[in-house]
Amino acid sequence: MHILIVIAVGLIALGIFVGAGALTGKTAGLKNAAGIFIWFWLAVAVVYGAFGVFQAGIPVVNEIAAFIPIYGVPGLAAWYLAYKYGADR
Repeated sequence: MHILIVIAVGLIALGIFVGAGALTGKTAGLKNAAGIFIWFWLAVAVVYGAFGVFQAGIPVVNEIAAFIPIYGVPGLAAWYLAYKYGADR
């Protein structure tokens, strides 16, 4: 359940990034916002995983297994939006 909550937070954050990019009024703003989110969410997911390992004592294997959907679902959604709203389309 905890993984689903973090994925939902990631999707909400993606919505905020894309919404901010949409305020520019250009499709390139959407692509840039989605691209920035991908790197932002990678940093958040890595720090979140490191916290789980070093502070909560969760085994690294479990954190890697949790990292895949935590980063993957919002990351793939951001990649899709960057591809869909690419400036060359």
